[in-house]
Formats: sequence, structure tokens, C-alpha cells
Amino acid sequence: MRSDDKIKAAKRQIMPKIPLMDYVGRPLLTGIFLALLLLQWRFPLRRQHFKTLHRLVRNFVLSIPGFAIVRLGMLPIPIAVAMWAQQKHIGLLNWLALPSWVAVIATFLLMDYAYWWWHWANHMIPLFWRFHNVHHTDLDLDVSTAARFHFGEMFFSIGFLSLAVTAFGISPVMLVAFFIALEAATLFHHSNWRLPIKVERILNLIIVTPRMHGIHHSIVQRETNSNWGTIFCWWDKLHRTLRRDVPQDAVTIGVAAYREEHELTLGKLLAMPFRGQREWRMPNGEIPERIVLPADKLAE
Repeated sequence: MRSDDKIKAAKRQIMPKIPLMDYVGRPLLTGIFLALLLLQWRFPLRRQHFKTLHRLVRNFVLSIPGFAIVRLGMLPIPIAVAMWAQQKHIGLLNWLALPSWVAVIATFLLMDYAYWWWHWANHMIPLFWRFHNVHHTDLDLDVSTAARFHFGEMFFSIGFLSLAVTAFGISPVMLVAFFIALEAATLFHHSNWRLPIKVERILNLIIVTPRMHGIHHSIVQRETNSNWGTIFCWWDKLHRTLRRDVPQDAVTIGVAAYREEHELTLGKLLAMPFRGQREWRMPNGEIPERIVLPADKLAE
């Protein structure tokens, strides 16, 4: 075997092809990211308070280890687990003889609901929050925040995904299709794109939207501990954690304890999970609060 053939073979072993992700998902998600980047620049939802270029570069560099883990482990390992579960006839959907279209719907509902609980766990379990906190410390919120995750969080996600696909009996193809939809939804609801309020209120009857997720990134902890949905907003309605009452110009983005850019450099963000965790209060000791107002419709 020639040396270049050996190199290619080694690459295939390290990074086996996932055609649906590599040839459909990756270009699709790249296109969505670029489109949202343009739309949020042209039609901004919230006024940006910090230097956009610095944030974009920092978020992109921070995301590189996470992207590598997703491609090398977070997808291949759960896909292998899904193939094993399918062969062994393990998991809910492998036990039920459902029509294909019903299985597709069930996959999206089950997995999205599981992700609701995973998001809840990332906030409520201190070990997980240490890593997820890096995502929330972004001082502005836009589509680049969707990539701002500590690589440590990706390792935990591998275990979560593997358990979910085993319990539900998710097929490998449907796992990848759901993952692409999940990533697209994450890009969308993190974006700073101002949709017409009437359009967003209609969308928010079904899916998580930028205004809804903007409330989740508030420095008011009660608001951060709400709106945990990723694709569908129904789970927050079910668990009474849906918040729609806060106008976007009243939302201050970030975590109360981290309000200075010099505390959020790349090195400090990577080290943040391994350092002492601060209480949820402003540097001056104040705890951000806001009166809860009933709201049937998403506030503008």
C-alpha cells in the first residue's frame, strides 16, 4: 500500500464518513449560519453592547474543540450505539411496529423532549452547570453564541445521546436527521434576528424563537431557569417554565456574576469550569430581579 493510501485509510479510521451529515448537514448548517449572520446584521433584535468582531472570533475559536468532539465522538459513538440497539432490538421504537412516518414524528418528539431534560440538567446539576455556564456568559446574544460551548460539555453530551438513542431505539439515520434539525433550531433561536412580532408569535405556538430564547439568556436567574426548549416550545408549556412576558429591550444578556469582557477571555473561559463558581449576583452584590407578569403572547 502506498503511503498516501495509508494516510487516507488512517483518516477514514479516525473520521469515518457520515454521508447525511457530511454532504447534507454540514453545508446546510453553514448556509443557515451565514444567512442568520446577515439577517441579524440587517434586522437586529437587541442592541449589541460589546465589540461584535471580538465576540465572533472568540466564540469561533472556543467552538473549534467542541466541533472536533462532535464530529469525532458525539455523532459516531451514538450512531454506533444506535446500530447496536437496532441489531439487538433494544429500545422503544425497535419494540413497536410503527409506520415510517409515525416513527419519524416519534423520533423528533422523544429526542426533543429528552433534550429539554438535558438542558434542565445542565442548569440544575452543579457539575454540568460549571461547563454550561461558559455558554451563558456571552455578554451579547447572537448566532455565534450557538457555537459557544465548552468542549467538556460535549463529552457529557456523548453519554446523554447514547443513553437516549438506546432507550428510545432511535435509528442511525433518524439520529443524524434529528441532530441536523436540532443544530438548525439552535442557530435560529440564538440569532439576533428581529422577525416581525406577528410572525414570531405564530412561530412561537410551535417552536422556540429568538425572543423566547433571549429571555433564557437573561441575567435574572428565574428567567434563565425557563424556556429550556430547543426545537419545540411545548415542553416548557407542559412544565410551566415558559416565559413570554419580558420585552427584549428589558433583557440584559449574560450571567450576573460575569459582567466584564476581561474576565471572559478565551483562556479564562476554557478554565472557568475548573475554578470556583460564583454566586448568581452582580459584582456589586445585587441580585437581579424582575416582577413576573402574565403573558399569553410573546412580548415584543
